[in-house]
Order: sequence, then C-alpha cells, then structure tokens
Amino acid sequence: MSGTEKQDGQDVRDWWRTAIIDMEPGRIAIRGTPIQELIGTLSFPAMIWLMVMGRIPTQGEASLLEAALVSAVDHGPQAPSIAAARMAITCGIGINNAMANGVNMLGDVHGGAGEQSVELYYDIAALEDGGLPFEEALTKGLADWRARYGKYVSGFGHRFHKPVDPRAPRLMQLVEAAAAAGHVSGRFARIGQAVQRRLGEERGKPLAMNIDGATAVIYAELGCPPPLARGLFCLSRSVGILAHAWEQKQQGGRNKGPTPPHYRWTYAGPAVQGTQANPDLA
Repeated sequence: MSGTEKQDGQDVRDWWRTAIIDMEPGRIAIRGTPIQELIGTLSFPAMIWLMVMGRIPTQGEASLLEAALVSAVDHGPQAPSIAAARMAITCGIGINNAMANGVNMLGDVHGGAGEQSVELYYDIAALEDGGLPFEEALTKGLADWRARYGKYVSGFGHRFHKPVDPRAPRLMQLVEAAAAAGHVSGRFARIGQAVQRRLGEERGKPLAMNIDGATAVIYAELGCPPPLARGLFCLSRSVGILAHAWEQKQQGGRNKGPTPPHYRWTYAGPAVQGTQANPDLA
C-alpha cells in the first residue's frame, strides 16, 4: 500500500464495504432510500427483505414472507431454543442474553430443516432445468439429498403434529393464491408437493409436509438462498424466544433447570462404593 493511500484514509474507509447503508451526520439511507421515506410506508417484513435481498418486495411477495415469519414464531417451552431462553432468564441475565442463548440453539437439527428443504427444492429444479424429466429429477434430487443428509427428508413428517402440521396447509394455500395472482411462479409449490407425494408412496401411506417444508416453499418461491432461509427462521423464532423469556422473567423463579428439582436423572455409571469397598479412597 502506498503512502498516499494511507494518508488519504481510503484504506480505512474500505476496511468495511457495504451496499446496505450509507450514513453521515443528519442522513441515513438504506439501500439508497432515505430512512424517513421508509418509516411509516414500508412494513417490517418488507424492510427485512430490502435489507437482506437489496430490493423492496412487491406486496404479494411481502405478504408471503410475512406469513412465513408469522407461522414459525413459537413451538412451546419444550422446544430447545425456547427452553434455553426460559432457563437462562432465571439465572439473572438480561433479556437480550436470554434471547441469544435461545437463538444459539438453532442449528442443523433444531432450526436448520428449512434451509435443507430449500436446498432440496433448488436441486430438483436445477436437475429439471438441466434436461431431466421431472420425475427423474425428483428421484435423483432426493437420492443426492439423502446422500448428504441421511434417510429422513427435512420438511416432511412431524414427531408431534400427526397426521397434519396445521401450519403447512395454510401456508400452501397462500402460495397457491399468490401464484394464481402472478406474484410468484408456483414452481416450488409443485416441487414441494411432488416430494411429499413421493415420500408417501415410499412409505405406503401419506406423509404430511411440516412447517419447515412449507416455509421452504415460500423462501424458494421468493428466490431466497438456502442459508438465508435459516436466518429468516431465526428472526421468526426470535419473537417466540423473546415472548417466553419475558413471560418467565415476570413469573420469576431462580436457577430453573430442565425439570422440577424433585425429579432425578438416570445414572448409568458404576455402582456407588464407599471407602470400605475401595481402600484407595480411605
């Protein structure tokens, strides 16, 4: 680096480069639009989309995004992310720290299924675009996905909601209506439904699409990259994490663990021995 570059400070200005926000005293612009023009005119889901995707969505796109965000806000205190936040708040930490604990629980197993479903849908679409007939693309896409992730296909079936996850059919209705109105293509709804049908055929009985499979349809219809789908799920679930942490804070409680204190875990180690049985401890 030349002395001139150091002197004019360009190396400092270029240390962080962003197309998201431009700001100086008295002026804030988000993606090139003054913030005061967005406040009161843009919904929060549309603002999220502007921030992460770089454009203001159409009303139809924003409505679908909002539906996906609303659908995944909470799944009860037994969900690890919610339980972590509730336990954390009883340890005397701030609500933001409790929220961070909950969000940090959202990994590949709990929270990552939507990302994996979007990957599957995109893979099938790419195979079809590459010239494979749709049913062959479906077969190969599923086989390739299982080679990466294992037997169980994310986005389908639910350990708690049987036979139907009540959130998924409503989301799919909204996608179909949006496609009919021309807001989205409907292609990924067709792919998601085809995966659901194929999995049902494999097991010999219907298999429901779950919340992850349905929100993945929406994110794929909106052109969302798979990793960003997980981020959007985290935003959605953060609302439930906040609500539960706040509720627990108001309920009180100190150092609450995962079960009431009179319950004990299963001990699976060696039998307890006193010093008479083990002279080395005497």
